[in-house]
Amino acid sequence: MWALDWTKQRSAFIAAKDKHASEARQRLVLQIFCNADLEGLIAQDDETKTHLCRRLKRLIERERLKGVKGHWSYDLNRHIGLKQALDTLKSSMREAERK
Repeated sequence: MWALDWTKQRSAFIAAKDKHASEARQRLVLQIFCNADLEGLIAQDDETKTHLCRRLKRLIERERLKGVKGHWSYDLNRHIGLKQALDTLKSSMREAERK
């Protein structure tokens, strides 16, 4: 019986660890590229979020082109962080629209 509990706790720990790593990646990318905090951006109005979404899309496209060309400064983690930050910002916009 305790083996089942251990497996559940292990799965919960790994999920929490992955979520924390994802959030850390988003925070780092936003701090470096946009000089902004994720919580601060989520609290902004929709017009500001829309502007930032366009900016993030441009940065993602620029990073994608670097990857396609094999540029030495391409970083997959930066690319993933930008995409996750964009998804988080879009989901916060949808939540505001629901209310």
